Amino acid sequence: MSATSPTRSAPDTTVLAPLQWRALEASHAERADAHTAGHRRRRSRHEAHPVHDFLFTYYPTKPAQLRRWHPGAGVTLLDAPDRASARWYTRGRVPGSATVDVGGYLEQRRDTVVYVHDLLGATRSRPGQYGCFGLHEWAMVYRQDRAQVRHRGAPLRLGGEGTDAVVESHQLRCTHFDAYRFFTPGAVDRNAQPLSRAEQPASEQPGCLHAGMDCYKWATKLGPVVPGDLLLDTFELAWDIRELDMRASPYDLTDWGYDPVPIETSAGKATYVAAQRAFAQRSDALRVRLLEVTGAVLHGA
Repeated sequence: MSATSPTRSAPDTTVLAPLQWRALEASHAERADAHTAGHRRRRSRHEAHPVHDFLFTYYPTKPAQLRRWHPGAGVTLLDAPDRASARWYTRGRVPGSATVDVGGYLEQRRDTVVYVHDLLGATRSRPGQYGCFGLHEWAMVYRQDRAQVRHRGAPLRLGGEGTDAVVESHQLRCTHFDAYRFFTPGAVDRNAQPLSRAEQPASEQPGCLHAGMDCYKWATKLGPVVPGDLLLDTFELAWDIRELDMRASPYDLTDWGYDPVPIETSAGKATYVAAQRAFAQRSDALRVRLLEVTGAVLHGA
């Protein structure tokens, strides 16, 4: 067997020799560690970051979990006895080998897989909307006292009154429930439509930055059936989107090295929408890959 080219033991099974999968595992850990190094360092010092900490607080996956590599469904790892005894794994046909236990996984996680599959498919089926201009972050601080503002370590670029004026001069068009649910009471009724958790699959659309970030959430929810490279691709998309999300927010983050995208201006809106469209393309490609995973798992790969 070649040390660089995986073989096929059956039409739906890839077999990785020890040198192959251990190299993939090490590369994955190195790639993950590069992204989490800053967070781990700040955590040890009890320091906060208004942009990147979100990826480790709002999303519950910890750095140690992110660095753990999985081959995904339909892959057999040779000489992997420790994996065979891990959760969601089982022994492969070859002695000493291991593979993701898709059957056992589905017994306990079928509802999750079906929900993610249907939500991602529904999101892809709709046209993107590009008229929100990232105002969800503004709606989260609308008419708040300074002591109530989430990122109190960063000033508001336009001050409280200026921030409120921006909200009041725009129609809020948020389509993402997990952003909408953090709107202040005064901002909720300003949204073009009320949103609910139950209606989330009917409101998600591919132009939404938070729907793009949530590709990472869905990848983590699916756990070991998602290949490691796909998990980190979704994380990197969320990382990049988060930076735009906060640059377009009402906060002044110049001391943190972020130039604002002033969505209260025509030029800022144009910059935001151009980036939003590019992220929509990236997130769509990741949804396709995630749907390939959920489809294969639901069909017993």
